[in-house]
Amino acid sequence: MDFHRNPSTNSASSSTSSTSSAAAHHQPPPSSATDNDPMHSWWESVSKQRSRILSLAALLPSDGVAVSSLADSDRPAVSLLSSPFAYSLISSALSSPKSGSGSDRLCQWLYETFQSSDPHLRLLVLSFLPLLSGIYLSRVHSSDSSSLPSLAGFEAVLLAVYSSEAKSRAGKPLLVQIPDLSQPSLYHAPRNKPVDDRSRQSVGVLSPPLEPHLAVKSTKRAIIVGTALDCYYKQVSQMPAWSKLDFCKFAAAWAGQDCPCRTKLDRDEDNHHESGNVNGNGHIRLLREDSGFSNGTRSGDGDEVDYEDDEIKEVVVVEMNNLGINEENLETKGVRIPLPWELLRPVVTILGHCLFGPLNSQDVKDSASVAVRCLYARASHDLAPQAILALQSLIRLDKNARAAATSAATVTTNASSNANTPRKAKKPEILLVSK
Repeated sequence: MDFHRNPSTNSASSSTSSTSSAAAHHQPPPSSATDNDPMHSWWESVSKQRSRILSLAALLPSDGVAVSSLADSDRPAVSLLSSPFAYSLISSALSSPKSGSGSDRLCQWLYETFQSSDPHLRLLVLSFLPLLSGIYLSRVHSSDSSSLPSLAGFEAVLLAVYSSEAKSRAGKPLLVQIPDLSQPSLYHAPRNKPVDDRSRQSVGVLSPPLEPHLAVKSTKRAIIVGTALDCYYKQVSQMPAWSKLDFCKFAAAWAGQDCPCRTKLDRDEDNHHESGNVNGNGHIRLLREDSGFSNGTRSGDGDEVDYEDDEIKEVVVVEMNNLGINEENLETKGVRIPLPWELLRPVVTILGHCLFGPLNSQDVKDSASVAVRCLYARASHDLAPQAILALQSLIRLDKNARAAATSAATVTTNASSNANTPRKAKKPEILLVSK
């Protein structure tokens, strides 16, 4: 078959080549240039956040339409993070009896979202970590845990956060420099001449090097959840108030919320101020009952004595009201669980922020105050010296802060009342001048 050359084809091809060459001049710059463009990076981040939020809205009930509307904002992840309605919807889904299984699509969404490189999306997942870990630990340690479905979905999210933290530590432990009082500092000068002996410097290990884990075993559960809470603490200042409230309520429940000696330190210090009961070392004598600890029961001499819930709550309410804490903040979630130091240390650290964070609401501070006292009672029963010292310090700092706030409010009230009190006008002064 003969092929005949068509001159029109040549002209079309030549025009096509000229068009393609002209279009080459208008092609977008290479990826290396767009990566350095902040506008391009911002738009890529917003597009990714919108895609993840729309996929989340598809997993929620009919009310998820309100969640999908948040994707239209300039900062979708931040809008979702600061939305109490969205948090309530997701909390209800995570709290359902069938949640947390390996086929749970919401847990899969949390897992995949945390794998993203976008910091706002990772922050969004971390905001649900108190709720997720609280439900997970409560179900694992509940009395009917054998009849519960698999919790592989919850464990996958916790392992993702744990692996991220382990990677960031690069196999190194978390260390803290313990101050040496024999060396001068900004706050004191030693009496004796300081000796420059570097061998005396002591270093404390907050957390040992993290090992990789592919599954949550019962012996490693505390360190995995505790490490995930360490990751939460790094971003705790950016967390919404409802996330911190959930954490405080779960912490109080983990300790065992029905113990009446949760306000023991408050009552002992009040009695000390009234009667001057101080021991020879000048420290306040702390009374502690050597009893077992459980939800609503105390064991003494091998016998279990049941406490009336109303009487216990009445005592607690009176003590909390003395501190100016609303009774509604006594609501707790979850059940009593084992509290090894690997888990309790990050819990106490987060509660310290909830107590004294300058931007925290009063509800967060009140809930943290209740949780700290519950954990102090638990540590006293468990005879955990590290926890007793840390929680005792938080309780005293909390009482001092509340007392200072009350005094400042009283002074302000008196000053305003004095300013509004009408005063009798002074008579003009008459000066006598001698001639």
